[in-house]
Amino acid sequence: MTKRLDYISWDDYFMGVALLSAKRSKDPSSQIGCCIVSPDNIIVSVGYNGFPWGCSDDEFPWQRNGNSAYETKYPYVVHSELNAILNANGRPLKNCRMYCSLFPCNECAKAIIQSGIKEIYYLSDKYHESELYAASRKMLKAANVKAIPLKTSLKTLTLSYEIKDV
Repeated sequence: MTKRLDYISWDDYFMGVALLSAKRSKDPSSQIGCCIVSPDNIIVSVGYNGFPWGCSDDEFPWQRNGNSAYETKYPYVVHSELNAILNANGRPLKNCRMYCSLFPCNECAKAIIQSGIKEIYYLSDKYHESELYAASRKMLKAANVKAIPLKTSLKTLTLSYEIKDV
């Protein structure tokens, strides 16, 4: 018997973990996930977008629009990238890679740079035209952090909870 040849690449695996993490988000409009990986391909941390610990997702707003910013989710939600950095609990992130379902905003870019992460792989750059995302790209470039759109042949990846008999 020979080994299986239809296994997924490391990049597809780690982006899959980021996408699976995004499924934990309770945000009704944006489910974003992130996975941080060491140079040795060991998962260091994961994160998804949500409210900080102790801030009830039943009491804080999930709206995108309101009469003021205070009535929207934006002042409260912690982005997946920052959550993943914080979830690392002080483990070193220097020279790690980050896999994100969405290109990071300017605030997350600051944290990414400060943590020592050197590469970001992302799927979507839907806010590319935004000035805040232009600021993100400018900072990442200045800090020599590579931002790389993930090229994959996968369109879907199905998980099954049924285990085949071996």
